[in-house]
Amino acid sequence: MTKINKSDKPTPSKEKKIVVLGVGNLLLSDEGVGVHVANRLMEIPLPSEVEVIEGGTDGFSLMDVVMRADSLIVIDAVKGGAPPGSIYRFDIEDCSHYLDFYKTSVHQINILEVINLSKLIGHTPKTTIIGVEPRSLEIGMELSPIIQAKIPKIIELIFSELGASASFSM
Repeated sequence: MTKINKSDKPTPSKEKKIVVLGVGNLLLSDEGVGVHVANRLMEIPLPSEVEVIEGGTDGFSLMDVVMRADSLIVIDAVKGGAPPGSIYRFDIEDCSHYLDFYKTSVHQINILEVINLSKLIGHTPKTTIIGVEPRSLEIGMELSPIIQAKIPKIIELIFSELGASASFSM
């Protein structure tokens, strides 16, 4: 199930819609880092133009989320070959095939595929990926200590992407 955190105020149509989307599988320890980060962000007051969504493993059903965003910040576990806990930041245009976004099923569509499909429909938001090299993909709902310790840094990077890091408090 997708959880959404919206401001009480409606977003004016001229306001740029920024979506922070945490994806991953909570049942596979560090693979759920994006969901853990989204849940933490939902506890922090954010500007009305920012929407935080815990997308889990919703795959293709996230197309609506992608289509309504002007800017999209995706948080996910990413296999890039660096040591566990390494944090990646790249724009969708820079995403190369050597980075691997985890799928928990061969039938599942991952977030990069959803974003690429949005191009066919005619709307692709400015997309930034913040990825974390996982330590463990074992069955379990807890993040490994090294990944858990990275959550404040990931949130700091998200605030930086929002361009308002000085106005936020953690």
